[in-house]
Amino acid sequence: MNNLQIVCPQCGAVNRVPENRLVAHPKCGKCGQLLFSGKPLELSQSTFQKHLQKNDIPLLIDFWAPWCGPCKMMGPAFAEAATQLEPRVRLAKVNTEMEQNLGAQLNIRSIPTMVLFVNGVEKGRQSGAMNSAGIVQWVGSQLR
Repeated sequence: MNNLQIVCPQCGAVNRVPENRLVAHPKCGKCGQLLFSGKPLELSQSTFQKHLQKNDIPLLIDFWAPWCGPCKMMGPAFAEAATQLEPRVRLAKVNTEMEQNLGAQLNIRSIPTMVLFVNGVEKGRQSGAMNSAGIVQWVGSQLR
């Protein structure tokens, strides 16, 4: 049985969860909240590195901005994709207006842009709005 490290989206504690228990709605050992809510998590400069480096599952990030029309259109599709991809993949969002340094650090040139990280390393990048089925399909193609 393989134990995976999963960062709690509420308190940031790193939890060890047996891989076969991911679908059993695991809770954080520190705060007691669910480790997966089926909703994308908002990341900031201060929380990004921990989620990137300490999660043993892939991390899919949607880089967006509140003024971006295609970003607003894709928001519900990204949230729907979270219900389908979690707990195999952690979905998160980064507001590039609030976290400009993070967007610049990762060379985000257009939004919306999704970046998939596996073991802390960028595995794939996709710019442009997509529907939930397209997001799920793209992630699956990147993880093969």
